[in-house]
Amino acid sequence: VQLQACGGGLVQAGGSLRLSCAFSGHTFSNYALAWFRQSPGKEREFVTGATNYFSADYADSVKGRFTFSRDNPKKTAYLQMNSLKPEDTAVYYCAARWDVYSISREKKEYDYWGQGTQVTVSS
Repeated sequence: VQLQACGGGLVQAGGSLRLSCAFSGHTFSNYALAWFRQSPGKEREFVTGATNYFSADYADSVKGRFTFSRDNPKKTAYLQMNSLKPEDTAVYYCAARWDVYSISREKKEYDYWGQGTQVTVSS
């Protein structure tokens, strides 16, 4: 499995960005996809994720502002980020693990990672 994340950038507080994660190498629908983020000096934390069959799970800090989606024919997962705040500044990573039913919030449960894309929100 290979994951390629893109879409990061610099945005003002209150703005929006959409990240994409292109998946290749295996059957996309058999994998749970998730987004994590990591700020300098902090642990990598779960943001959101979903399997092909169940609704997305969201961290409390992003609930109502971020939306996870996946396009199976395109083998791509998306993270729509609205109402961005300076505290959302981080490197965002997409991750995958073979699982059709459950999403884990634990980074150790994921076998495959994209390279990360920087999101910077200015105040």
